[in-house]
Amino acid sequence: MADFDVIILGAGAAGLMAGIEAGRRGRKVLVVDHARDPGEKIRISGGGRCNFTNINATHTLGRERFLSANPRFALSALSRFTPDMFIERVKKNGIAYHEKTLGQLFCDGSATQIVAMLINELRQAGGAIWTGRSVGSIERAGDGFDVMIGDGRITSSSLVVATGGKSIPKMGATGLAYDLARQFGLAITETRPALVPLMFEPGALERLKPLAGVSTPAVVSHGKTAFEEALLFTHRGLSGPAILQISSYWREGDAIAVDLLPGADALALFRAARQQTPRLHLQTVLAEKLPKRLAQLVGDLIDQPGMIGDLSDKKLSAAAGLVSRWTLKPVGSEGYRTAEVTLGGVDTTGLDARTMMARTVPGLYFVGEAVDVTGWLGGYNFQWAWASGWVAGQAA
Repeated sequence: MADFDVIILGAGAAGLMAGIEAGRRGRKVLVVDHARDPGEKIRISGGGRCNFTNINATHTLGRERFLSANPRFALSALSRFTPDMFIERVKKNGIAYHEKTLGQLFCDGSATQIVAMLINELRQAGGAIWTGRSVGSIERAGDGFDVMIGDGRITSSSLVVATGGKSIPKMGATGLAYDLARQFGLAITETRPALVPLMFEPGALERLKPLAGVSTPAVVSHGKTAFEEALLFTHRGLSGPAILQISSYWREGDAIAVDLLPGADALALFRAARQQTPRLHLQTVLAEKLPKRLAQLVGDLIDQPGMIGDLSDKKLSAAAGLVSRWTLKPVGSEGYRTAEVTLGGVDTTGLDARTMMARTVPGLYFVGEAVDVTGWLGGYNFQWAWASGWVAGQAA
């Protein structure tokens, strides 16, 4: 007889949710994590306030806002466990929250409230949680699994892998989920850092160095994909929500385009200034719309000295083109060290979208960031964690 009905590897968002739901079905559940404390990634998220979901993280927008080799895969889980369902849990537990922007929901207080809620629900469901325990070898044992935890072996009927991806290794992130998937014959799609700052080569960095710390609204695009959010210049390159978003689409060797005056017609602005304030310099006109240091650098790049009243339409058009489509070519990202998530993961062709179970290994489930499903910035990845954990918990 197995020691547990369900062993869940990983006490993060997806793992805790899977444990809660399996426990509520009367299953004997154990959640194991090598970290000292459960829910560490939840605790640090959203600047310590946890951007716990997004009201737009629904199955109707899933194909657009979740990246995967199979964009339809996430829709089943997202339709069955919605943002409203998680919000109800938050309300029931008396956790105050607010909408910040673009549908992003944050705790008014600390992210530890979400962690405490999940742990309490797990315990109320009869689940056990072991932290600070390393997981060793895992083998098939009849219809179940034999798991080495610390110095002892424990058996279970079902095994849920919720150990995440490679992002933020200082918090203990490993490739365990991918190793286990390969061990049991599942494929892994290409993995790479996502929702991550981008870096530039030394020459470009030298030019941008005076802008470190400057933030401005912008539209950042790569191909047909564009995000209008804040852009932040750093000592290494570019960050801010707009850059983190586009990083999931960008690839080495590609350029990105930046519109520094989102929603405005730069050429119309310059023409109006030429007519109304012809003695001003282009940099001065830009400084009325952009942070001063950024206006100065862009003015230097445009390289049109003299008064704006002396500039032809052709020169103003060229200047407007640079302002509205400033092309930059990053050389890389800051990598998993600062990436919020991992793009790619366990290939969804090997998983049942309704249960998250491996098609060829009954009783083995993969959930959350470990799977090849990556959401936009702003609560989407938490909603995927809740939803995928929830559906696995209904079946494991």
